[in-house]
Amino acid sequence: MKISESWLREGVDLSGISRATLLEKLTAAGLEVESCEPVAAPFTGVCVAQIVACEKHPDAERLRVCSVDAGEAQPLSIVCGAANARTGLKAPLARVGAQLPGGLNIKVGKLRGVESFGMLCSTTELGLPAYVDGLFELPDDAPVGTDIRDYLGLDDSIIELKMTPNRSDCLGVLGLLRELSALFGRPLKLAEPAAIALQSDQVRSIVLSDVAACPRYLGRVIEAIDPHAQTPLWMRERLRRSGLRAIHPVVDITNYVLLELGQPMHGFDLDKLNGAIEVRRARPGERVKLLDEQTVSVDDSFLLIADADGPLALAGIMGGYESRVGSATCNIFLEAAHFSPPSIMGRARKLGLHTDASHRFERGVDPALPELALARATELVLAICGGRAGPVCRAGNEPALPEPAQILLRAARLEQALGVIVPADAVVQILQGLGFAVRSTPEGWRVQASTARFDIAIEADLIEEVARIWGYERIPVSLPELALVPLAQPEGTRPSSEIRRLLAARDFQEAITLAFVGSQLLKTWGMLGHSIKNPLSNDVDVMRPALLPGLLQAVSANQRRQVERVRLFEIGVVFLQQGKQEINHLAGVACGNADAEQWGVNARPVDFYDIKGTVEALLAGTGQAEHFSFEPAEVAWLHPGRSAQVRLDGKVVGVLGQLHPQLSKDLDLRGSTLVFELALSVLQGRKVPRAALLSKFPRVRRDLAIVLSRDITFARLSECLKAAAGPLLVGLECFDDYRGPGLDSTCKSLAIGLILQDLSRTLGEQEVDLAIAACVAAIARDLGGSIRS
Repeated sequence: MKISESWLREGVDLSGISRATLLEKLTAAGLEVESCEPVAAPFTGVCVAQIVACEKHPDAERLRVCSVDAGEAQPLSIVCGAANARTGLKAPLARVGAQLPGGLNIKVGKLRGVESFGMLCSTTELGLPAYVDGLFELPDDAPVGTDIRDYLGLDDSIIELKMTPNRSDCLGVLGLLRELSALFGRPLKLAEPAAIALQSDQVRSIVLSDVAACPRYLGRVIEAIDPHAQTPLWMRERLRRSGLRAIHPVVDITNYVLLELGQPMHGFDLDKLNGAIEVRRARPGERVKLLDEQTVSVDDSFLLIADADGPLALAGIMGGYESRVGSATCNIFLEAAHFSPPSIMGRARKLGLHTDASHRFERGVDPALPELALARATELVLAICGGRAGPVCRAGNEPALPEPAQILLRAARLEQALGVIVPADAVVQILQGLGFAVRSTPEGWRVQASTARFDIAIEADLIEEVARIWGYERIPVSLPELALVPLAQPEGTRPSSEIRRLLAARDFQEAITLAFVGSQLLKTWGMLGHSIKNPLSNDVDVMRPALLPGLLQAVSANQRRQVERVRLFEIGVVFLQQGKQEINHLAGVACGNADAEQWGVNARPVDFYDIKGTVEALLAGTGQAEHFSFEPAEVAWLHPGRSAQVRLDGKVVGVLGQLHPQLSKDLDLRGSTLVFELALSVLQGRKVPRAALLSKFPRVRRDLAIVLSRDITFARLSECLKAAAGPLLVGLECFDDYRGPGLDSTCKSLAIGLILQDLSRTLGEQEVDLAIAACVAAIARDLGGSIRS
């Protein structure tokens, strides 16, 4: 928000307070000052002057010789080429010796043989925005001879404040003045609007179809305004210094009241309205042409201001084009309403708009302001445009208006929280200065928050208000005494830091990606996500259901920067539509060469077994790798035949494999990309190790060559042998996998080393033979395999 310093100093007496102190106090109070710029470029020697005579130049058709009164003993002769130069006009005059913006020095000049003792100036020549073409026309009451910088208040500054969303009350000068009054202990000097003499009985019926969204709506008819009225210079300047341009006196007045009080308003051309004013939800298929001349389609989430002919405006966002005030408008209807923030939130963004009105209504506007704003706007319209004002038209539902919070602020709690005693009278002065009603109690103070402060709800909010106005610099800096008790680290819980270290040791780097992704990206993956009602942009409009889509975007970004070998992992929350769950996942990606470039090892691309080895290392850290198994996966975005599911006791807990070639192409990835994603919880449980005796008796090894169907995995064979041999089997080694001549094309031969051992004795030949026979029988019975001859 931009505001001129002089406007603030006019509302609160800040004499003796320097600009630097003012800016420092505002920032310290939480109203961050982003910039402070002068309102005009530096120049000297320019005063208010009046043309007392104006004649054509004898030798130039487009030049005029003006006799100009600059408050000196004799009028000055000035040669001027401006089309609007005329007798009686008051305009800025740069005397001889004046220095103008851009380094222009004014000297006595001669134009076509006629001497000129200065220069009449346009706004552009003074470094100001152009109000009209030609000379800068000053009001008739401008005092001749006065320095133009003093007359226009150009030794002023424009302060730009960065408001936090909770301080919507400071989106108007009134709210800022309350802050300054409390900060400096100076009284507020805001005059009440003058009483309105009613000269018309014209009213307009108002119907509220949605009182929850609009619990208060006020309006007033003003007839017979002067269509030729001009916005006064003082108002144009204040609007300019706040970043707004002058448009039409009625529009300028509503914008001025917006800046002064923080209450958005709108003026309708009364002659373009038909029937009652209705505040209602949009109907299917309705379209509204807005003031910026774009036509938008709206749905029933939008609130409209309408009449019998249809929509007039988007409530709380922007007025309509058809009912706008223009140069021919003679009768107007002024409105001021209170809209609940939920009814306006996100609607402007949905249409690609951002307006001053929506910015304020989304954050919350004081429900008490419409009455004051309508009175102030009426006062200004009558003063600037004339006209006859009618009575206030009202509609509303008082119970639906937000109630200010009633809070007990305890003196003991205030001292405990701040670590300093704030005098009781200072507390009362601070809270009353902020517009709160305060009543002393034995415990402290009973406080009723201002209707403008939507962010005040609990005692801690009041403590914060006292602290920031009292001054953080007045609160002693001391460290609290804390008894630090280390958190217990159960041995059966594996910290995520250990998982991070393991992956870092395997050459993976941790990445952090957004929790939001685009719906179009998920569509490419064939995934669904939970939509966001008010997304920051269309590229991030869904809560991620998995980590890999975001992680692969990071891989693509690296490849576009010529980084071919990428190994990333991420630990983060994902959002599942089923049951609306939020759970933590671990995901990893690898592409490029398996090893970093070096001379000692031949380069080879990373493959399925590299990523599987990483997953196995992660699972081994749980101490119960035997409970996990890998099975072929049928996942649409993984390469068929090069992917697997990770199961824990039969339940799927993750996937791994090579990305599907078509998806790699769609994501603009080069080469093969290997990925994995697991539920983090299955990796964080850890089997507590228990000490056990080592057998001092020798091991016995027997090797078997087993013929099996090719679709039987080693994992299934291992389970079969362990079940058959029982506790004597302490190890299995697969040392050969043969497929070729001598075997059926559907079969394979696995050479397995079975290691048997007992803790209490040396195994006899007969015991070993019985165990091996049991294994051979189980292979034939359960797997359909046989011993290779």
